[in-house]
Amino acid sequence: MAYSEDHIALAAEYALGTLDADERSQVETMMAVDTEFTAMVHAWEYRLGVLNQMVGSVEPRPIVWENIQRAIGHAGPQEPLTLPEAAQPVPPVTAEPAHVEDIHWPEDNPNVVHLSARVKRWRNVASFATAAAAALIAMLAMQVYSPDLLPNALRPKVRTQVVEVKSPPIPAPPSAQYVAILQGAGGAPAFILTVDAATKNFTVRKVGAEAEAGKSFELWLISDKLPQPRSLGVIGGGDFTARPVLSSYDAATINAATYAVTVEQAGGSPDGKPHSAPVFSGKLIETVPAAPPR
Repeated sequence: MAYSEDHIALAAEYALGTLDADERSQVETMMAVDTEFTAMVHAWEYRLGVLNQMVGSVEPRPIVWENIQRAIGHAGPQEPLTLPEAAQPVPPVTAEPAHVEDIHWPEDNPNVVHLSARVKRWRNVASFATAAAAALIAMLAMQVYSPDLLPNALRPKVRTQVVEVKSPPIPAPPSAQYVAILQGAGGAPAFILTVDAATKNFTVRKVGAEAEAGKSFELWLISDKLPQPRSLGVIGGGDFTARPVLSSYDAATINAATYAVTVEQAGGSPDGKPHSAPVFSGKLIETVPAAPPR
């Protein structure tokens, strides 16, 4: 709903508390039947309410209340309000029109009274709006430069921001590397066995060995700590074969063992035991030492 300037001014003055009893009753009646007008009054109260927070409460002196009681006791009966009679219509002027400020309107003209009340009302609203703007500017300046001088309700809230700083992960020091050259008696290397001390994974690289048709090379771990050789699996037909099966053995057994290759039937030994003498063998030697701990 569109409201006139008078309605907006009434709502503002009601929020400021400058209306007389009749005008306040008029505003409260409108608020009881018009929710949009009620919302406009509340909006003015919200805008101008900061003025109440900027001013502390002051206890009046006892003499003030005594003076009020004394004035009420001596006040005479109020004379009834007599409205002025309607002014006679002004005949049209044929001469050159005068400026607005040069026109002298009759003081008893109701239009003059209504216009004066409107001008006074908007002057009051403008004055209070200017004061509110100045108070807001002062409050914002105090929030920035002197927040301790403000009441607790108006002090800016302290915002705590938690920043997580992630340091780059420290790379693990390189582990020791062991290599065994698996070869026959007086022959050229057939396989190169590489073992990582940290993960205990091993890689077999085929160098010069070629398996017979229908046969497979199988790798064995031979140690005096074990009752019999342990199979580490069949060596594949590619250049590299990687296995993690050494993880079940301790470092001392891995480092001191002999690694041998036998020729088994296709797919490897069926019962977990070697079925031929080793054709290639070798022992591990340390090629890359472990880095000292940081």
